[in-house]
Amino acid sequence: MSTLGLLLVIPATAAALLALIRGYRLSAALNVLACLASLGVALSLSIWRPAEGLYLRVDDLSVVFIVLSAFVGLTTSVFSASYIAHEVEIGRLTPVRLRFYHAMYQVLMFAMTLALIANNIGLMWVAVELATLTTVLMVAVYRTHEAIEAAWKYFILGSVGIALALFGTILVYVAARPVVGEGLAGMVWTVLVAKAHRFDPILLDLAFVFLMLGYGTKVGLAPLHAWLPDAHAEGPTPISAVLSGLLLNVALYALLRFKMLLAANAAAIAPGPLMITLGLVSLIFAAFMLYRRRDIKRLFAYSSIEHMGVIAFAFGMGGPLANFAGLLHMTMHSLTKSAIFFNVGHIAQAKGTQAIADIRGLTVSHPTLGWSLVFAVMAIAGVPPFGIFTSEFLVVSSTFARAPVLAIPLVFGLLVAFGALLMRLQGLAFGEPSPGAAPTKASYLPMFGHLALVLAAGVFFPPLITGWFQHVAKLLG
Repeated sequence: MSTLGLLLVIPATAAALLALIRGYRLSAALNVLACLASLGVALSLSIWRPAEGLYLRVDDLSVVFIVLSAFVGLTTSVFSASYIAHEVEIGRLTPVRLRFYHAMYQVLMFAMTLALIANNIGLMWVAVELATLTTVLMVAVYRTHEAIEAAWKYFILGSVGIALALFGTILVYVAARPVVGEGLAGMVWTVLVAKAHRFDPILLDLAFVFLMLGYGTKVGLAPLHAWLPDAHAEGPTPISAVLSGLLLNVALYALLRFKMLLAANAAAIAPGPLMITLGLVSLIFAAFMLYRRRDIKRLFAYSSIEHMGVIAFAFGMGGPLANFAGLLHMTMHSLTKSAIFFNVGHIAQAKGTQAIADIRGLTVSHPTLGWSLVFAVMAIAGVPPFGIFTSEFLVVSSTFARAPVLAIPLVFGLLVAFGALLMRLQGLAFGEPSPGAAPTKASYLPMFGHLALVLAAGVFFPPLITGWFQHVAKLLG
């Protein structure tokens, strides 16, 4: 079996087994082992690449996303083991829902991996749709009124977005048909890129607008973001970590693929301005919304919207430096935001609430959680020497060099978000502790591991990974 086949078989087999296993400890261990095996196979792709086919392929761009997804998927499964144990103890999850949760976790990993290795734009769309439906079901796993409402909202808005993405995909096929003919070849990514210079530019332009709106909904870009805060607030915290750390990246990956397709046709519009506009709108909108959040998970959901805006802006600017900054920011955001949700999940369990007003003085009542939250918020706010400071500095520097006017709203949005996060952090971490100080039975290893990586990346970025990212940045154009 090929390496790409293993990437799909491992989560698919694990999902089938987890749907049958009743015991919590065994199912949690199998979930972690499946993710560990997937990471091992993903890492092998950086050394050896299997031959491409009509349906599956990998290149340097997809390997970045695959390795990142496999790593965060593994650490989230480790965090999930301790987090979900508490949910079972207090009765929020029944044994049946627990089996469903673990099985759907591996289905989600399968769907995201399939989207990242698909060589067929139709298959990629199917994989993103499967990932969407899976997360909808997982958001509703608690079966509360609020969770079901959030899941329906996610389902409706996600369906609209994925329908727009489907129409854009069909338009790409229509543009390719006169050149490559009817049939499968008109949807194979490698064929499309090689012959995109001969496609009708008007159809490509129209297709990208629909693709940007469709997949942009999945990325969480404003004004297409409305599903994201509710899904984060009402679903299990491990799913919040996967949503912010992985699923948003998968939708972004699809957008980047089609951006590369348009770049191969000189007569087509430049996709950059549209990505820059939506990126800035998302950044500034989310930055102001951070001031009015009352739920701690909603707070960091809007932080995800802010950072996806920065990433979309960077890739919209294009060029080797901006693309490098976008890749770095995406990686740092995935690691940092998932660490924050690991922390927030245990805080909510310890305090018995997600309301910011009822969470105070964590550094006094729960020093480990409180101080790790301080460092995590410093990291996501872009304080040196954490990696996000480096990536934001590169985004701002490249913007000043190429379009100084755009640097003004970019820096403004970053400063507004910075102020909001520091304001919220002050009450959460310091002062007189709020009532409720239940002990936490948590695995801190995933959170500390992520924060250590983000800190290390800000101090020293390995030359091997730097060269890899520089090569991918050139591929993106």
